[in-house]
Amino acid sequence: MTIPSGPGDGRPDPGLNAIMSERRQLINLAYRLLGSLAEAEDAVQETYARWYAMPLERRDAVESPGAWLMRVAGRVCLDVLGSARARRERYVGQWIPEPLPDRGEWPGGRPGEIAADPADQVTLDESVTMAFMVVLEAMTPAERVAFVLHDVFRYSFAEVAEIVGRTPAACRQLASSARRRVRASQAPVTPAADRTGVVGAFRRAWAAGDVDALICLLDPGATVVADGGGVASALLRPVEGAGRIARAFAGITAGVPGLTFLERTVNGQPGLVVRHDGVTVVVVAFEVAGGRITRIWAVRNPEKLRPWTAG
Repeated sequence: MTIPSGPGDGRPDPGLNAIMSERRQLINLAYRLLGSLAEAEDAVQETYARWYAMPLERRDAVESPGAWLMRVAGRVCLDVLGSARARRERYVGQWIPEPLPDRGEWPGGRPGEIAADPADQVTLDESVTMAFMVVLEAMTPAERVAFVLHDVFRYSFAEVAEIVGRTPAACRQLASSARRRVRASQAPVTPAADRTGVVGAFRRAWAAGDVDALICLLDPGATVVADGGGVASALLRPVEGAGRIARAFAGITAGVPGLTFLERTVNGQPGLVVRHDGVTVVVVAFEVAGGRITRIWAVRNPEKLRPWTAG
């Protein structure tokens, strides 16, 4: 689907630039709500399609087009979340949110494709870390929408209620429940430099296949979750324990010669990108607490690695 260039009657649309300037904010909202950049882009396209499906007179009567677009995008995402839960129950293996590169590392895409528009890039902050996105996945659709709109985008509960289709009091309860989930999952804050150091040491140990060094960097109760989606080989279930995880990662190094390990920003946090013959084959996100890695998310599904494709 493409966004129309103007009204259906062929007249120029003087508000087109203003409308399109909202695209980045819409992508930011939709990614946080859906956990998938591809689904977020589709949701935003649908939002614009609904805008241009309205008669020009109705569009002219909208006092704040940006607010209208955000409300509609929220409703579209709420509908998508309802169907996504069923799809993810049928997903092969574990489902992990789509990882995002740092804005400065966003590649140009596949040969022949137009480079990614900076306006489409998601703003990377604490509300898109992989740990945060995974917690959002555990929420009900209504909880997720109410929480993200209120706590991240600062919408009033009256505005949230209009989008979710519930009373402001009910939306307050939804956001409160979601907030408890977030607090229960939060790890102690680790300084950025320490996180970077630990991930860098993990990269070196992984590249060398050094099991002992990997174990030293992992919390004894660490967990790794991998996402291959049935398209790429990956662990179908989470693996727990420093020793088991270290041996699994060392086995990858031994079994696939010629891997390149790169330190990159993944969802705003230190992470790793692994390439084979110049192609990104896995993106890894980490949670670090107490100087050790407590959780690892490894995305292998190539459909989720589109933003990481070398240009």
